[in-house]
Amino acid sequence: MKNITLPLTEKLIENLHVGDEVLLTGKIYTARDQAHARLQKAIKSGKGLPLDLKGQIIYYCGPTNTPKGKVIGSCGPTTSSRMDAFTEDLLKIGLIGMIGKGIRSQQVLKAIKRYKAIYFLTYAGCGALLSKYVKTKKIAAYPDLGPEAIYRLEVIDFPLIVGIDSKGNDIFKQKGF
Repeated sequence: MKNITLPLTEKLIENLHVGDEVLLTGKIYTARDQAHARLQKAIKSGKGLPLDLKGQIIYYCGPTNTPKGKVIGSCGPTTSSRMDAFTEDLLKIGLIGMIGKGIRSQQVLKAIKRYKAIYFLTYAGCGALLSKYVKTKKIAAYPDLGPEAIYRLEVIDFPLIVGIDSKGNDIFKQKGF
């Protein structure tokens, strides 16, 4: 198990390999389909983004309503391939990592390698458990999207597995997976 405190550096990313288990601490952003569509539209229009994603990590997650006395509701990962059409544009502007579940397209795999980024997996079906690692939650952009708004989360020891490393190695293509 590797303990990582954000921000990620190029050297740190180079030393992470497919299958490595990681406990991540720091600030990450959530974003799902609708937020990605708006981010891409802002990039293509040249109007600028509502937040700086350079060197940041996006967690493909739309948290549920927050129960009384909690920081966040259930916050499990959504299927990452739904964001594949938007990924390269975000990597081009400096996004460095993504967290989600499931396989990615060949195009995304090549883009991760090209931009020396990283794709982490987290535990699907465990959203209530994952919420225990979130210490703060704040809306960062697009509040009208409700659970699909972009939130900034502060996480401590958030459990991850390297799914695609910066060299383009893919856990789903490993022998026996």
